[in-house]
Amino acid sequence: MGKILSKTSKEALLNPLNKDNPVLVQVLGICSALAVTSQLKPAIVMGLAVTVITAFSNIIISVLRNTIPNRIRIIVQLVVVAALVTIVSEVLKAFAYDVSVELSVYVGLIITNCILMGRLEAYAMTNKPWPSFLDGIGNGLGYAYILVIVGAFREFFGRGSLLGFQIIPDCAYEAGYINNGMMTMPAMALILVGIVIWVHRAYFFKDEK
Repeated sequence: MGKILSKTSKEALLNPLNKDNPVLVQVLGICSALAVTSQLKPAIVMGLAVTVITAFSNIIISVLRNTIPNRIRIIVQLVVVAALVTIVSEVLKAFAYDVSVELSVYVGLIITNCILMGRLEAYAMTNKPWPSFLDGIGNGLGYAYILVIVGAFREFFGRGSLLGFQIIPDCAYEAGYINNGMMTMPAMALILVGIVIWVHRAYFFKDEK
């Protein structure tokens, strides 16, 4: 148990959730954050998909790291990721077809997600399977919760709903409330991500001071 919860394992899992967040600190994965966060549901599904693929690709590459020739390591990483993306895509089509259609090509583009390829190259290729698995989980969840925050804000203020359920009551609309159409546009996602990055960095800068 002590080995499972070692300092290295805890850092691999927890650091990407705060001070080493891939979106807030490394500014990676921004493209999909802009594309799939107009509503909360696809944001959640995309976040979970990236988490699963990052975790399992990390552990596979870590297991194979000593047998992969250096000159073809990127090709091997892409093959592993592509296989996992295909599996996840088929699962989504089978059990969440509407979300799969809404996400469209963005599930396939996980193959080129900078967070995923970065963790394979920077962590999985030099660490053992268990820490690599936790690193994948941590970075995936760090990416996912940013998508959830942005998706929740955009759907609530842009559509008056969350997960498709109306939250703002009809009486508010009858009193003159109007949904903010800007929230449904990709530009607003960029602004929200920028605000979250600003708040995050201001908080940790204050802590360090």
